Amino acid sequence: MAQPTNTFSAFDGIGNKEDLSELIANVDPYDTPFMSLVRTETAKATLKEWQSDTLDAADGANAVIEGDDATGDAITATTRLRNTLQTSDKVVIVTTIQDRVDKAGRSSELAYQIMKKGKALKKDMETILLSNQARVAGNDTTARLLRGMEAWYSSNTSRGAGGAAGGDLTAATDGTQRALTESLLKTVLQTAYTNGGNIKYAMAGPFNRTQISAFTAGATKFYNVQDRRLIATVTALETDFHVLKIVPNRWQRDRTLHLIDPEYAAVAWLEPITMQELAVTGLTKKRQIWGSYTLQVDTEKAHAVVADLTTS
Repeated sequence: MAQPTNTFSAFDGIGNKEDLSELIANVDPYDTPFMSLVRTETAKATLKEWQSDTLDAADGANAVIEGDDATGDAITATTRLRNTLQTSDKVVIVTTIQDRVDKAGRSSELAYQIMKKGKALKKDMETILLSNQARVAGNDTTARLLRGMEAWYSSNTSRGAGGAAGGDLTAATDGTQRALTESLLKTVLQTAYTNGGNIKYAMAGPFNRTQISAFTAGATKFYNVQDRRLIATVTALETDFHVLKIVPNRWQRDRTLHLIDPEYAAVAWLEPITMQELAVTGLTKKRQIWGSYTLQVDTEKAHAVVADLTTS
């Protein structure tokens, strides 16, 4: 087939308008399960401090004779804990012309970019809070860093060969990776219960979230006749000690299974997420979005971890 002579087609047209949709597709997630789960606290200094305490061990031989003279029992002081406030930010710079010209999908480029950066900032914070990051006090040339959740676990832990707990100023040492099993989970839950913990949530990365659904407890799949659904996942495990809700989290390391009691963890804010206009230095509009925050782990014994897991 051939086009007739002197046919004027869309390839020849000069004034044809573009067909640019007003819809801007963006499927990138920005949910923050950990920040949504734990408490919110207020910080008043760049170093947040709090105290934890313990009871005496149970004494199965606690009996005194009639008329016995009272003897003082040993008293243990509280433990003083701390974490450094970290500041995270995003900066948006848009030219005055780009903000003014007619655009598809948004009226203001500045407002649109601020919205995107605000969501991205929350993703950064979620990642940092759950990370294996060591606390850094900071100075005029070094940014302050908070101690991430992975660096807190020490009492209720399951680690691969060579793995070790972190400390106040040190991250945990990664060990040899191994597959997540029911046995690993049950063992560390038993340890946590013995130490007084009542863990309510298991937070897993994408791969190990699917591994939990493959546990024996999820071996029997259910079919909902009414709406023709096949239920092929485990959303909660009724363990020997309590019901454990399973929460997937995209932003944590997939090699770590966090076992959390949200009553004993908080995000403490010195400066909640805020935006300010920066000085005009040319034909641009500048905005800075930031927050100063830290992770408050009231007592690490309330939580547990199965670390050093395979991720594929």
